[in-house]
Amino acid sequence: MNFGLDRLLSDHALRAELKGRRVALLAHPASVTKDLTHAIDALAACPEIRLSAAFGPQHGMKGDLQDNMMESPDYRDPVHNIPVFSLYGEVRKPRDEWMETFDVILIDLQDLGCRIYTFITTLLYVLEAAEKHGKTVWVLDRPNPAGRPVEGLTLLPGYESFVGAGPMPMRHGMTMGELGLWFVDHFKLDVDYRVIAMQGWTPEQGPGFGWPLGERSWVNPSPNAPNLSMARAYAGTVMLEGATLSEGRGTTRPLELFGAPDIDARAVIAEMHSLAPEWLEGCILRDMWFEPTFHKHVGKLCSGVQIHVDQPSYDHAAFKPWRVQALGFKAIRRLYPDYDLWRDFPYEYAFGKLPIDVINGGPGLREWVDSATATPADLDAAARPDEAAWKETRRPYLLY
Repeated sequence: MNFGLDRLLSDHALRAELKGRRVALLAHPASVTKDLTHAIDALAACPEIRLSAAFGPQHGMKGDLQDNMMESPDYRDPVHNIPVFSLYGEVRKPRDEWMETFDVILIDLQDLGCRIYTFITTLLYVLEAAEKHGKTVWVLDRPNPAGRPVEGLTLLPGYESFVGAGPMPMRHGMTMGELGLWFVDHFKLDVDYRVIAMQGWTPEQGPGFGWPLGERSWVNPSPNAPNLSMARAYAGTVMLEGATLSEGRGTTRPLELFGAPDIDARAVIAEMHSLAPEWLEGCILRDMWFEPTFHKHVGKLCSGVQIHVDQPSYDHAAFKPWRVQALGFKAIRRLYPDYDLWRDFPYEYAFGKLPIDVINGGPGLREWVDSATATPADLDAAARPDEAAWKETRRPYLLY
């Protein structure tokens, strides 16, 4: 199969449309060709393309910054001698003067298919700036490794943030290019927008169900996105960033597990199976031990739960990562009613709201976890209409 970048590089007619125009690139470490050449090098080698600037999202063009809310500086690319502007530094939205450095911006970002993954908000901010400055935006499309399933509550008005670009559920099931089409329509943007679509992407086909296993190498789009298992689990495990539990940062399996020194993972798993066994279909939960080398509970032995989604019995259609993690929280709340579960700090610069609410785009998930009487059926009753509505909303924008 071919990603958008591969198509651009192999199609003379497409490249010819960029001739004589100043071209910028928004990219990160996973912005690579089939042979793992980075987009900035591959594009610079094309005689029709004149790179005039580059942009890096959260974690930077180099992908060197481990934690969230670590800002990247601007710098000058030492190889291609062009400015590289940070969209996760002093600002999140492109400065006016940066927009004057190019005519067309190529966006080549590997996404994870989750509303909270900030690259999609960066796409929206670039589209808004392009409308203001009369610039052209091309998305060089890439797979959604989490595939087409939809899950979670819709973001509520007033909860928009850098991890909540618009009213969509946690797991949106779209590609970056498709999301751009929805952004343009939903926010009524008058912008010259184009998707360079993939060829041969089959998100319903196993064993990858979104990611072309055996055809393309996995390159981390951010430091704690090391493999396909993480991408599959992320729409649930990302909620741990709003909890006191470790999400496995500081281990070799970040965002595939959760735990803490003061819980009994075996008891937690048993409680999860007791509460809603149907929510655990498609994956296997395994109790394990880990000791983070940095981040939460650093240097402490933690009892943990690992979510396995790469075994032969993995069922992509049945796996519900958001519900699995919600159930983990609920089990801990039932076993340890006074557990200090929720962190309180300005997550992604959203002040005045608990991080777990910012992450979920509203208080519904937290309130369900904390309610002694709320059942799994109650959360299903809240989420299912949102999920069904999003499937209808996104339908006109699907390209594959």
